[in-house]
Order: sequence, then C-alpha cells, then structure tokens
Amino acid sequence: MSSVSVYCGSLKIHLEKGPDIRDITGQIAALVRDSTIKEGCVCATVIGSTGSVTTIEYEPGVIQDLKRAIARLAPPGETYAHEQAWHDGNGHSHVQAALIGPSISLPVRGGMLALGTWQQVVLINHDNSSRDRKVEITITGIT
Repeated sequence: MSSVSVYCGSLKIHLEKGPDIRDITGQIAALVRDSTIKEGCVCATVIGSTGSVTTIEYEPGVIQDLKRAIARLAPPGETYAHEQAWHDGNGHSHVQAALIGPSISLPVRGGMLALGTWQQVVLINHDNSSRDRKVEITITGIT
C-alpha cells in the first residue's frame, strides 16, 4: 500500500555576481532519489530576495540570452527607490528576482523529475555581489 510522504532537504550553492546562473537539476534529482517518493511534486525555493529559480535549456547561447533579457527587464544603473533608501546599489537585483520568482514546482513521476529533454532547473543570483544561496527543497508524494 502506498503512503503519503514528505521529504525535506536543502542545497547550498555559491554564485558569483549577478546575473549568475547555475544548473541545479542534478542536485534536485539526487534528493528525489533519496526521498523514495515515486509520484508527487518537488517545491524548490531559494532563500533571499535577490535570487530566483526557473527552468530553461542550460546551454551557453540560451544562458546569454536570458542574462540580456534580465538586464533589459530591470537594468542596473537605473534609479530605484530601494537604492535611495539603502544605498546598496542592488535595487535592480530585487526587481529582477521578483519578476522571475523565488520558487518552482516540478512533477515527480516514477521516482524521477519529469522534465523535458532540454529543460533544466536553474538557480539565479541577481545581486551585485557573490552570494552563497540556500535552496530549500520539499518533496511530497506517495512512496
């Protein structure tokens, strides 16, 4: 008989000044295997207001395209009210991260992440300095 389980884990990943984009698919897939959950869902959430998580084809051309698109959405060097209050130069980082979002929900099927052939999970640092990012992972489903 199947039972519902919850498995929690976390990743710590060092990222350089933003936008820095890192493929974390393998680490999440390893947690799914460790969980023994066969059918369910993974929630991956980056902790912090200047990081985001999404999926994309992780290849150099697409990564460069994404970095350019992020810079166009909320360009560094513009005037941001956040910087007028805090004077830390990262107002664009907060806006970029909010537009992409801090978390993602992914299906687990047959004990594995259900992703497309060219689809990888990526962690993005938008901040104007390097950061050690923590990603909290919650896997819920049946074993």
